[in-house]
Parts: sequence; C-alpha cells; structure tokens
Amino acid sequence: MKFKLFAFIILAQIQALAQERITISGFVKEHGSQEQLPRVNIYISGTSFATATNTYGFYSLTVPVSDSANLLFSYIGYEKSEQKVSLRQNATLNVFLSSANQLKEVVVSSRREEDYVSRSAQMSKIDVPIQQIRKIPSLFGEKDILKVLQLMPGVQKGTEGQTGLYVRGGGPDQNLIILDEAVVYNANHLFGFFSVFNSDAIKSVELTKGGFPARYGGRLSSVLDMKMKEGSQDKLHGEGGIGVISSRLTLEGPLSKKRKSSFLISGRRTYIDVLAAPFIAGQQKGSESSMKPGYFFYDLNAKMNYDLGPNDKVYISGYFGRDRFHISEKRDNYAMSAGLDWGNTTATMRWNHVLCQKMFVNTSLIYSNFDFGIASSFKEQHSNNSVDEFGLRYVSRIRDLGIKTDFDFYPSSKHAIKFGIQATMHKSNPSALSTSGTAIEKPQTTPDQTNNALETGIYVEDTWQAGDALKLNAGFRLSAFKAKTITYIRPEPRFSAALRLIDDLSLKASYSEMNQYVHLLSNTGLGLPTDLWVPTTDRVAPQHSKQAAIGFAKDMEQPALTFTLEGYYKKMNNILSYKEGSSFLKIDGGNSTDQSWEDNITAGKGWSYGAELLVQKRAGRLSGWIGYTLAWTKWQFPELNFGKTFYPRYDRRNDLSVVGIYELTHHITFSATWVYGTGNALTLPISKFSGMREYFFSTVDPKDTNLSGMQVTEYAERGNFRAEAFHRLDMAIQFRKKKKRYERTWEFGVYNAYNRKNPFFYDIESNSGGSSKSVLKKYSLFPVLPSISYNFKF
Repeated sequence: MKFKLFAFIILAQIQALAQERITISGFVKEHGSQEQLPRVNIYISGTSFATATNTYGFYSLTVPVSDSANLLFSYIGYEKSEQKVSLRQNATLNVFLSSANQLKEVVVSSRREEDYVSRSAQMSKIDVPIQQIRKIPSLFGEKDILKVLQLMPGVQKGTEGQTGLYVRGGGPDQNLIILDEAVVYNANHLFGFFSVFNSDAIKSVELTKGGFPARYGGRLSSVLDMKMKEGSQDKLHGEGGIGVISSRLTLEGPLSKKRKSSFLISGRRTYIDVLAAPFIAGQQKGSESSMKPGYFFYDLNAKMNYDLGPNDKVYISGYFGRDRFHISEKRDNYAMSAGLDWGNTTATMRWNHVLCQKMFVNTSLIYSNFDFGIASSFKEQHSNNSVDEFGLRYVSRIRDLGIKTDFDFYPSSKHAIKFGIQATMHKSNPSALSTSGTAIEKPQTTPDQTNNALETGIYVEDTWQAGDALKLNAGFRLSAFKAKTITYIRPEPRFSAALRLIDDLSLKASYSEMNQYVHLLSNTGLGLPTDLWVPTTDRVAPQHSKQAAIGFAKDMEQPALTFTLEGYYKKMNNILSYKEGSSFLKIDGGNSTDQSWEDNITAGKGWSYGAELLVQKRAGRLSGWIGYTLAWTKWQFPELNFGKTFYPRYDRRNDLSVVGIYELTHHITFSATWVYGTGNALTLPISKFSGMREYFFSTVDPKDTNLSGMQVTEYAERGNFRAEAFHRLDMAIQFRKKKKRYERTWEFGVYNAYNRKNPFFYDIESNSGGSSKSVLKKYSLFPVLPSISYNFKF
C-alpha cells in the first residue's frame, strides 16, 4: 500500500512538472524558395532560453509556462524575425526569413549564435558563407571551396595551385569529405588544380579540425561537411557563368504547382579540349605524324525533395563527375594511344521525420564510388613485316553502400542530445593490372584483390548548458570494422567545453580520439592521380589518433570581429606509406603478380603540434580574415629513413593568409588575398651514378645484353632540404548590374599579381656549361595570370 502511494506521488509530481513547461517547435525556412535554414539562432528576448535549428532547419525549445513572449529568429544574410507567441501550451511555429537586400547585406547583418564563437562549446571549426566564397579571387576565376579553406589557419596548402587539404599534420586521405552525407573519395579535377565542388550547387560548408562531435567518425584529421541546395519551391530560378576554362549552369524550381516538391540540377564542364584543338592541328600541319591530345572534366549535381506532410520530407540527391585525359599518335608504321580516366559518383536518399515536438529523426541510404584507370597500347610494324604490340590496363576502385539513422532530442532548453547508428559496406579493388602483346616476353595479370568489409558505428552526444558560464559537448562513439577474420572494435571518447570568463571571452578545451579504416597510398613514381584507396585488413591495422586542444575565443560587437587562438597536440599511430622503392606500377625487376599491395607498405607513427590564430569579420562593408599557423609535423617508420624521425613533405613551419572583401558600392566589390608560407620539407638526392644491373638485382635475364649503364640515384635522410618560401597576391573586382529580368556580374581577376616565381618542384640537372657538375634547378608553374568571367542569375 505504501509503495502504491509512493508511486502515485512520484507520477503526480512528474505530471505537475511537465505541465509547468511547454515546447515550441517547427522549421525555419527561406521566404519564397522554402529552403530550410540550418543553425538559425532562436531565443526569447530578455531571457537565457535559446536554441538553434539543426541541419534540416528543425528547432525545439522548452520553456516555463507564462502568458506570452517575443521569440526572435536571426541568421546572417537574412532579416531578423520577431514572433509574439503564447507560452501557455505546446505549439508548432514555422517561420520564414527573408533575404536581406543588398544595402543591409553590405552595411549591417544579424549575427547568429554560432557566429558568437565564445558562446559555443565547439572549437576548431570553420564556417565560411558561400556568398563570401564567391567573392574571393581564384585561379582562372574558378570559385573553389577547397582553395578558400586553404586560406584558413591549421589548413596547409599542397604545391602551387593545388587543392589538397593538409589539416593539422594530416594527409589528404585523413579528411572526411562528405556531400549530402555521402563520402567523396577524390575531390580533385585537372590533376589537383580544381576541386569537384561547384559552389552554385552548395548551400553550406563546415570544416572541423578538432574537438570532433561524436556523430563524425572514420578519419583522423578533419571533417568537411557540405550540404547541397534543396531547390526553390516558388518558381524557376537559374544562375550560371562563362569563364576562361569552363562554363556552368544551375536550374532550380518547383516540380508541381502545389509547392510540395522541388528540384535542382547543376552542371559544369571545361572546354580545354575544344579550345586547344585548332592550335594542335595548326602545329601538326605538314608533319608525318598526327598526335591528338585531349583533356576535359565535368560535374553534375542533382537533387529533388518532396514534402509528404508537416512531419515528413524526402530528399534524393546525387553527384556525378569525371576527368578524362587521352593522347594518340599515328604514323605510317606506328600507332599509339594512352589515357587516364577517374571520377566520383555519389547518391543519397534521406527521410526526415518529426517523431514529436522534442525529437527529430533522419534516415539515410548512401552510395559512393570512386574509380581510376590507366590504359595504353601501341602497335609497330617493322621492315621485315613483323609486328610488335603492347597493351596495358590498370584499374583501381572503391565502392560504399551505407545506411545511417540520426536522432535529435531536445529534453529541455539546457540539453540538445544527438544519437544514432550507421553501417557501411566497403568493396574495394586497390590494384588490377594486366599487360599483353608480342612486345613483352610474359604477359601479366594480377590476381583478384577485391576486399569486402563492414564498418559500423554507434554514438551519443549531449550539448549541455551546465551553467550561465559553462557549456559542454560530451560524447562517445564506438566504431567497428570487420575484415576477413578480424573484427576491430575501437572506443572513441569526445569532449569539448567553453568556460565564459567574461561576457564575450571564453576559455575552450577539447579532446577527441578518431579511427580510420580506409587508407590512401600515393604512388611515389608518378605525379598523377594514381592514389589508391585500400582497406584495413587482417595485416593492416586501422589508423588511430588522439588530439587535445586549448584556446581562447573572443567576440567584439563594434566592429563585429571574432578572435580565436588555439594550441593543439595530435598523436597518430598506424599511418601508412610505401616501402622504399615500392610502387603499384612496378612491373619490371620482378614479377608483380607475386605480391599483394600489403607487401609494399609499412606502418609508422606521427606527431603534429602547433598554434593557430584567426581574426575574422564575416559581415559588413569590409569583411575577411587574417589567419596564422605555427606548426610542426614529424613521422617515424621502422622501415623508412633508417628508422629515424623525419619531416614529411607537407610540414610547413609558418603559414599566413590575409583575405579582404570590400564593397566599394552596392554594385562593385573588390577583393584580394595574400598568402605566405615557409618552404615544405623535400627529399633530394645526394649523388647519381651508373652501375651494373646484376649488382642491384639477384636475378638477371641472361638474354639481356644491356647489363651496364643503369642510372642509380642515392638519397640521404628524408626531408633533408627546405624549399624556398612561398608567397602570392591575388586580386579581383566584380561589377554587378540588375536588369529587368536578370542580374549579371562581370569579374576581372589576376592570379599571382606581382609574378612571384614560387617553387613547384626541384630537379638536379647537369650544368649547361659542359662540366660534369650537377646543379639544383627550381621550376615554377604559374606567372601572372589574368582572368575574366561573366556570371548571371535570374
């Protein structure tokens, strides 16, 4: 009897507490297009009750019961909205924000909660507005998301003009690049000079360098999360542009008059092959040979979404991109052809469902594929009518099929809980090589190296407002990877916190552990996109990292500036590299079919530590940032560099970027960037000499008469040379004009404005003066490069 009475009292108290609070929830969308807006700041005026929309524009705010209150919605680039709401019972409130007109966008703009970095528990995160990316000067006028991110602290650049991201000492494979939740394995076009992402189709860009939330996993160094636009539901819109090397077009609009569905399709193609064809034909006029080189790339983004009711929405999106390079030559008795071909395909189907006012769920089906191929052949007829033929075909690919479910739960205004589960089936064939023909003694075909593996993960995280001055994000992820006979299970704790010292200054700290189950191997013999994705196996353990960071964040109102200063330390284990002299395309000197790719690699460890400073102004007539990085990166492999530690190629001690965007008038925008970086660590030979082949190979074909004269290069320790410092100035000016039916923009830009000859690579060559002395020669790539582009929007 006493137990029943006790239970009755507890239930009564719970019900009373529930009745003392109400929940307001809904979606925040853009007026007109009804595009859902993520991370909109929502708060009740005069109180500490606040929240923000999630990735899909959903919000939930639980507050005490009262008569009424003013609910404020603010988002950068949009008019602030104020809604008077009753707080007597649960309510659903959908809000539509209007884009700020040009004057307000230039002069004043609301700052959202995420813009106040001192108020967020998250650290080491970069969020660059797409409109700002479009105004920054770029190579050939091609707006490139990855190159803009290279201008941020903690993100090192590769070689001149390339898009590779080296984040806090990590390699390009240690970045989780996701587009609408699908992994993009190769993010480069034109051998790395342009990225595959068309900014016209992208809605948001976020790069996380540390303090990773538990919902992310699978890479060691960073997470680049990009969302595509959803497509306008009110009317047909379009935008495009014509540039020096490519053109693009984007269309979006409703699929029906009921405005319950919409589409977006965006395409881009280069026309280098078309422009070069007349010049090549003119040069070869009258020649005995006919050589035909060609290259092009294209991108296609597509998306559809359907409103199935107030609580359900379905999205279907995809990306398709490809690069093709080919060359052929014909003579009277000779024919040759060769080509490279690589590309990505992704597809995602997502279902959003509002379970109740406090819980939102998204389920996604995900497909991703990357493949790379090399093909070459030649045929030669001799005077005695004998014919030599040769053919080579090399293929590498990786394919993912995945499913994931994520929950957002808002039990109170002080807690925002996320949890979920995901599973991905990896199918990879790192290397498939076949050779044939009469010109080789023994045709080769590598055995099937297809790997099937299952990667899974489960996570939970909570963003907790522990007090007026303390905000925490604590989470835990458990990841697993099933190889052939071994299952790797790895716990991954995550934690970040912000302690507000004064109103606009916070002390921040974070700790995270990450595991990586797929790895990228760079072919040391070629400077082409022959990087191969290989899985964790029974013999190859997953990569693992531990990263800790501490820093300060400060916000200023007048002017609207943010300052962040962070120091970090990262330890990496089981990172992979080729053994000395190994290559997937090594055909001679042994039978390549006898070895697996696992025999050609070695595992080691690495360290990275440094400090990063960022001063940023996102809105206003003058916007931009200054970023500085001081960093050290070291590697150690038992089988490389005599077991000693060394600096890898992308170790760079100092890195400085200055970015400025100034609105001269409502119709004219001037922008400039200046970058400086100390030289990368390179490995140069110390001598070259000729030797006998039989000295270097244990077995030599007795029929081979060419046993002498083999060129041998001797190297000392790795990273024994520092390249010359790198710096460059880029500028651009945009002229906008609004016509009756459309808006057009002319952009004039200049890349490398003062013609700095930055090092692209170094080579050791014989002295041209006739002596036997060798000299080190620097090669530069881009001089001053002007560009012009025409853009339109309707």
